[in-house]
Amino acid sequence: MPAVPDPVDPRLLRAFVVVAEELHFTRAAARLYVAQQALSRDVRRLERELGAELFVRTTRQVTLTADGVRLLPYARRVLAAQEELLAAFGQARPLLVDLNSPGLVTGRRVLHRARELAPDCELMARYESGLTGAAAELLAGRLDASFGRFAGLDPALRSGLEQQPVRYEPMAVVLPEDHPLATLAEVPLAALTGETMYAGAGNPRTLEWTDLASRLFEERGIRLAAPLPLAVGDEEFERIMAKNRHPVLAVVDFPALPRTVRRPLVDPVPLSPVSLVWWKGLVHPGLDALRRATAELAAAEGWLRRPAEGWIPAIDAGVMAAHR
Repeated sequence: MPAVPDPVDPRLLRAFVVVAEELHFTRAAARLYVAQQALSRDVRRLERELGAELFVRTTRQVTLTADGVRLLPYARRVLAAQEELLAAFGQARPLLVDLNSPGLVTGRRVLHRARELAPDCELMARYESGLTGAAAELLAGRLDASFGRFAGLDPALRSGLEQQPVRYEPMAVVLPEDHPLATLAEVPLAALTGETMYAGAGNPRTLEWTDLASRLFEERGIRLAAPLPLAVGDEEFERIMAKNRHPVLAVVDFPALPRTVRRPLVDPVPLSPVSLVWWKGLVHPGLDALRRATAELAAAEGWLRRPAEGWIPAIDAGVMAAHR
């Protein structure tokens, strides 16, 4: 009677999957919080147990062999099943959810509702500043979900992520309180012709937002403010904005800054497309709760009813409509 092979340790499969995704042992070891030597030993042990070489290693690069390519989807399914098993018995790991900034409302409301829907799950907030910055963390496995403008991501980043539309969020302008337009209840876009507006230029974590601003400003005679020193924290951001006195492109729920006023933009109403974004293959009851919360709030608040007079880039309209 042939010997029954020993089951494969899921830890070894996780090591394989992360190396396969990074194609770099040093980066994979950092992502797994293990020493590179230990990671190499785990991969070699898996190769011995399966009787197959999974990677071609040279001094310059790491690539998957044909057997490695064949194993990858099976390994991912095993790990997903393990996550489901642990979740079924209340042992799911914490889900790390990026809200971009402490003051933004949309993601925070979705997160709070998800916590109500899944009280036994631990959904932990993180703040990565922008979706471009968060996307790299998602793909590296250091975050699980985030919020932001999915169409504004580089296609190479989008290919490893999934998304669910949350909201067409109306945009606003934050003005110094003594600015001539501060007396208006609403600011027509045409009134900003000739202005220089700040929209995160130079911040590598918010490229999707700066791109949205550039598309809005073009042909309207609005200039995009040159890169400013990268401000970390609310206090530094407020100081830099007060020093430069540029109007700031924001959303209607953007938190108030000292000595400024926030005014909705109109004629047309520019819309910031917000999606819930997570890494492909993620299986977790917390993600299920986030997706349910997203659908529930979008329906109750009308977040996905696009105003007839609203403005949005064509690329965003396609992405938001295709995944609803």
